Amino acid sequence: MQYAESLLDLMGNTPLLRLKQGLEDIPATILAKLEYLNPGGSVKDRIGIYMVEAAEKEGKLGPGGTIVEPTSGNTGLGLLMVATQRGYKCIFTCPDKVSQDKIDVLRAFGAEVIPCPTAVEPEDPRSYYSVARRLVEEIPGAFSPNQYDNPANPQAHYETTGPEIWRQTEGKITHFACGMGTGGTITGVGRYLKEQNPNIQIIGIDPDGSIYSNPNKIHTYRIEGIGEDFYPKAIDLSIVDEIVTVYDQESYDMTRLMPKQQGLFIGISGGSALVGAYRYARKHQLKADDVMVILLPDSGRGYVSKAFNEEWLRKNDLLPAQEASAS
Repeated sequence: MQYAESLLDLMGNTPLLRLKQGLEDIPATILAKLEYLNPGGSVKDRIGIYMVEAAEKEGKLGPGGTIVEPTSGNTGLGLLMVATQRGYKCIFTCPDKVSQDKIDVLRAFGAEVIPCPTAVEPEDPRSYYSVARRLVEEIPGAFSPNQYDNPANPQAHYETTGPEIWRQTEGKITHFACGMGTGGTITGVGRYLKEQNPNIQIIGIDPDGSIYSNPNKIHTYRIEGIGEDFYPKAIDLSIVDEIVTVYDQESYDMTRLMPKQQGLFIGISGGSALVGAYRYARKHQLKADDVMVILLPDSGRGYVSKAFNEEWLRKNDLLPAQEASAS
């Protein structure tokens, strides 16, 4: 018989899918790393188990403890995959721009979720970072994995995601592209790949308004899951060869196009990653022997009420002009 003893045994080893439709002008092989096929539905499953096990080994998290984490949703679910099997309580703070779909999923798993205002500075006591820090101080036995500064975050990708991509492409990968949030994915994967071949280009995709795109022009944006308003310790920007800035409208448009064009039901950060990666491929005129891997972090199921909801898109001026005029 073939079966897994635990959901944790099913994490990783996600497949690569070649993307063809709409890319006829790009001769390179373009592959999508489908991270939404992890059991928790996102790339963050990988860091959840790494951060919890590191905390257990270091004595920072014990039986009956409480995990407190600021998250846009996916890291919370990755932590819950572990917490539910090990008897930990979870409390998550999140920016209020996070979709209700994600909040409802976290609560379905038994977590307490506290929405906090998005448009405040990280140091503001109302921010989801500050609220999480306060809760850790107030709750006995509480621990915050702090994905933004935790070395287990990039280490998870150095030990799992990077080797998978190298093995799956038989070492032929020439470019790796993914969104930049905490920086754990691009740092861990990028570090591993460059150790195998220093000529591999690492491309970071970042929303307009994020600190990575322009530290002097930080503002709010509608893209979820990537971008920051401060520099996390988890990211090593020296590994990133080029940063491509993407915008709200084009990212939402790509997210909504994917189910119809490629049969991929992906999240908004995945739409952003595709926009940025395609832009890079065309700008640099990738050749037929180039192999680009684009990491797609999560599923569109967490964004049904936003990216796939015409009423929400219209209210936020994100409905394409031709659709707005037709409705």
